[in-house]
Amino acid sequence: MEVRLLGKTELWIQDIKLQRANLSDIAVAVAGVLGLKDDEVLVVDAGLDHLTLDILRTTLQVEQFIGKERELLSRLSKIAELEVTADTSLHSDGILEMITLDEELTGEVAARTESMSRQVEDAFMSRVKVFPTGGEVLNGAITDTNSPLIKQELEKSGYRVSIGETIPDEEAAIAGIIETEIDRGYGVIITTGGVGAEAKDRTIEATERLDPEAAVQWIVKYQKQGRHVKEGVRIGVGKVGKALVINLPGPTDEVESCLEVIRDTLGSKCYDKETIASRLAARLKTKLVRRHEHG
Repeated sequence: MEVRLLGKTELWIQDIKLQRANLSDIAVAVAGVLGLKDDEVLVVDAGLDHLTLDILRTTLQVEQFIGKERELLSRLSKIAELEVTADTSLHSDGILEMITLDEELTGEVAARTESMSRQVEDAFMSRVKVFPTGGEVLNGAITDTNSPLIKQELEKSGYRVSIGETIPDEEAAIAGIIETEIDRGYGVIITTGGVGAEAKDRTIEATERLDPEAAVQWIVKYQKQGRHVKEGVRIGVGKVGKALVINLPGPTDEVESCLEVIRDTLGSKCYDKETIASRLAARLKTKLVRRHEHG
């Protein structure tokens, strides 16, 4: 189970004896016990009787460090220039403190931690923020009918949905606002509009700023001409940490057709961006075909 270290990445080793110790060897030994790469552990302070190490990661699997104190000290004791004494101990802040947990309790505590982590993730992914985009909405030329619809429909399924301000057609502004809302604890960000072929349509590009490997699917393609500087209309799904960013088209009937896919995938705890994007694209393509047949 992966956990975030939340900036608490230092590990202190007290009451040891050092004599001309090679700090790189110590860092490599600690990395080996924790299942990390050699360059993911750094000794940031050393004295005659103490060491401070920094874990150069933002997340770890609980199994990598929980209850590993005895194994870690045993490994360090094999370094000739470092003496582990009866008083040697490990300390840390935050979740890394579990490195000192009694080995007999690791299974029970890991299970409890996993359960708590699932609860936190469920709460996070149930918070949705919706943003309309585009100058037409911003200047009042058209009414935002998408956001109230998304809010109404997702709240029926138990999601807590808030509607944000209309975002202008500016890539940096869209990316910045999305990132801010994720930091505020929203697990799902949905934007509407700005996925077309005109130069002003920058929503997909904003998501790719946050997730360069965002799942992007074409809905319709046509020749570049006139105002069309891109090949067609796309939808996108990005992932920033655990949060999902879903870029939908602007027409309300198309947004409505996407809501069932969003409810079904999120409801089944499918947070895979490729899967969600593929299902959204399939639904929208089907809708376009039917619209053409009934032209």
